[in-house]
Amino acid sequence: MPVQQLYLLRHGQTDFNVQGIVQGSGIDSDLNDRGRAQAAQFWAVYKEVPFARVYTSGLKRTQQSVQQFIEAGLPHERHLGLNEISWGNREGSRITPQEDAEYGQVLTEWTLGNDHARLPGGESPAEVAARQRPFIELLQSRPHDEIVLVCLHGRALRVLLCQLLGYPLSCMDGFEHQNLCLYKLHYTGAHYTIRNFLDVSHLGAAS
Repeated sequence: MPVQQLYLLRHGQTDFNVQGIVQGSGIDSDLNDRGRAQAAQFWAVYKEVPFARVYTSGLKRTQQSVQQFIEAGLPHERHLGLNEISWGNREGSRITPQEDAEYGQVLTEWTLGNDHARLPGGESPAEVAARQRPFIELLQSRPHDEIVLVCLHGRALRVLLCQLLGYPLSCMDGFEHQNLCLYKLHYTGAHYTIRNFLDVSHLGAAS
């Protein structure tokens, strides 16, 4: 079986990212000028990679981040299972663990192993993991797609990395991320190994 290479990309910057506003799955924001520039930088470095397919979530900020690959003719599929976690009634507002005790408590619960904790109206990491599993099965059913590009979201990326690498979801905050960062994994048919961790070299000194 060939080694399958997964390029896992977080979407580029949005104005909500700059303002510290929670987007989640309910805010379908566009990239800002910086985000579009980040997408162009990634394209410039990786446009010669022979990707077999590109996957995005159902939210437009992920598709905009890899739009040049799609326009180049790569097969493209949108999967709602890759959408960001829902933050429920906090979406569209600026929250931090210091300012919002309930939000801070949920984050603490996650690190303590309670992956069913959620904000009111939102999703738990366990629920995100469950909706990602059909996508993982799809990837594994296509071993001859030797190099694939997947663009998703910060918290969803953390959950996906835990699932692929066999870590409990309580470890997800160990996978740091920033806009247009890249994680690269290899899959041998038995297990995944991480080859690039929080790679932003494509963004140059301006990152």
